[in-house]
Amino acid sequence: MTNQNLPAIIDNSGIDPITNSSGNASFQEVLEKRMARRSFLKGSLAAAVSGILGVGLTGCNSSDTAEPSPPVSVPPAPVLLGFAAIAANRADAITVPAGYTAKPFLAWGTPIAGTYPDFLEDASNTAVEQAMQMGMNHDGMHFFPINVRSGGESSTEGLLVMNHEYVEPNVLHPQGPVLPRPAEQTAKEIAAHGVSVVHIEKTAQGEWQVVANSPFNRRITGETPMELAGPVRGHAKVVTKYSPDGSRTRGTLNNCAHGYTPWGTYLTAEENWAGYFMNSDETQVREHRRYGVGRSNGRYFWETATPAADRFSRFNASTIAASASEDYRNEPNTFGWIVEIDPFNPDSVPQKRTALGRFAHEGIVFANVTEGEPLVAYSGDDARDEYIYKYVSKAPYFKNTAGGHLLNEGTLYVARFNADGSGDWLALDINNPEFVAKAAVAGVVFSDQADVLLNTRLAADVAGATKMDRPEWGAVHPETSEVYFTLTNNTARTEANVDPANPRANNTTGHIIRWKERNSIAAVQFDWDIFLLAGDVGTATPGTDLVLTADNHLASPDGLWFDNNGLLWIQTDMSGSQQSSGPYGNNQMLVADPQSRQIKRFLVGPTDCEVTGVIMTPDHRTMFVNIQHPGDRSTATNFTSNWPAGGTSRPRSATVIITKDDGGIIGS
Repeated sequence: MTNQNLPAIIDNSGIDPITNSSGNASFQEVLEKRMARRSFLKGSLAAAVSGILGVGLTGCNSSDTAEPSPPVSVPPAPVLLGFAAIAANRADAITVPAGYTAKPFLAWGTPIAGTYPDFLEDASNTAVEQAMQMGMNHDGMHFFPINVRSGGESSTEGLLVMNHEYVEPNVLHPQGPVLPRPAEQTAKEIAAHGVSVVHIEKTAQGEWQVVANSPFNRRITGETPMELAGPVRGHAKVVTKYSPDGSRTRGTLNNCAHGYTPWGTYLTAEENWAGYFMNSDETQVREHRRYGVGRSNGRYFWETATPAADRFSRFNASTIAASASEDYRNEPNTFGWIVEIDPFNPDSVPQKRTALGRFAHEGIVFANVTEGEPLVAYSGDDARDEYIYKYVSKAPYFKNTAGGHLLNEGTLYVARFNADGSGDWLALDINNPEFVAKAAVAGVVFSDQADVLLNTRLAADVAGATKMDRPEWGAVHPETSEVYFTLTNNTARTEANVDPANPRANNTTGHIIRWKERNSIAAVQFDWDIFLLAGDVGTATPGTDLVLTADNHLASPDGLWFDNNGLLWIQTDMSGSQQSSGPYGNNQMLVADPQSRQIKRFLVGPTDCEVTGVIMTPDHRTMFVNIQHPGDRSTATNFTSNWPAGGTSRPRSATVIITKDDGGIIGS
């Protein structure tokens, strides 16, 4: 066995390999044609958009607008964006505006369940202990008021549920990772993935704390038993040794962004899951090849763990590794889904909702719900040249009967953005004649709808969707129902296929796109425009008055969330030299008023971190923000960040609690 440093073992950049070789038009081709003929009107957002499209995004289809669910009380309108923007910086600390306070909370390793084992500063906690502690690399999260299911809006007690996207072995283990992987190290890494459900409450002194011994406190990991639900359940391509009837799987991995349902459950998204597996077959099956399953090893080499056990060997999906007694060739097919978790029922089994499609889900966001109308959700495939999807339930939404069944049967669509500012949702449906005809022309055969969903990317290729630049988080305006999506970056575009974001080759900075459905949220047509082109000081969004300044320049927008006052919170995920030596400083969080396009920088994170995941209590007086992978360039002997504990301590991902010193509304 040899001790290996992190860079020699894994790539935690979060950037999937490009696996889309289809000839679908790039977004840039669309954007160039549109920019050549469009003219923005100065003034309000509604005026600008109506000038572009002939249809006001903020004004059309007001009948679609509904109160967000779960229902919350919107505070009296404060003076928004009244704070002074903070400067970009590279401090190994959290920076927030004057008049605000930020405190770390629930750092990786914090005990939350079981025997509540203390975190050991040298990271020598066992795999069993890790499964009772907060996982690593916090990401998307949601706050559920403790009384939300009875219509309550508690802002002093609730369940904070969050994802743990991946692990950093150089920090997770005292001396770093070892190859071949020891079983104990591998088990600890699997346990540090997944989701945490934490019962928290605000004390009389105003401090938040974990409710010890709460039955709600729970860890869901890469080994937790799960059910496959929807069209793929029982399909031959998800049969494994663990589940001979194709109904179950173990664990959820690479949980990035999230969502929450109108009936009060949590949704976690499996993003860069393909990198955890390997398949050395000379010709991989399309369910592996199109998603980038590795040929020589998985990201963490879990398949090499000794002593061997099927809990580790399942990550080798090669034909040569399969036998009658241990066949995990289909194991990767049980990943790449949206997983529903009931945080209020600790005995519930998480459900992988296969009708929502299989790809690198960044997250999922619901359109504003309306009684008697279908449930509509959007999700991005976070990889270069991939797509944006929409799901429309078959059954209508009714508050009194809503539940997970609405996510088991419906139609999955993929987006095509047209040059005139219109867009089409293309059905990925084996019963849709147009889709079947396109598949026939492409020489692609799907046996049934489950096969379509298992190969969602291929189905989208066939449909003729628009290639996008790493579609990540989405957010829906609580009043206007406009949908906003971040497209983080794509450095692989060439002059021949110029980046859609700016437009320019080697797109390093990304953009935010938005659209409005026509006539109803379940419509198959929409109208779109560009809300923001990211970049350095002086970057302008064509046709608008928005020119970035030192108060708001940014790169690689990623996290996105609307509060109930209609403010759009934007988080960044720069990596490499862009973060360490570029003009932007550390990763940050900004806030925008979509009406005026005023944008201010609100938070800057510590060294080498990503700022990701944001939610508030219903009264808008407590904000939770996640800080992921501080010091992500650390080795086992040299930490590049010591946040949050300071000194010489090892870096730990953590949640940050932000409050206004005068007890007021966050963002005012």
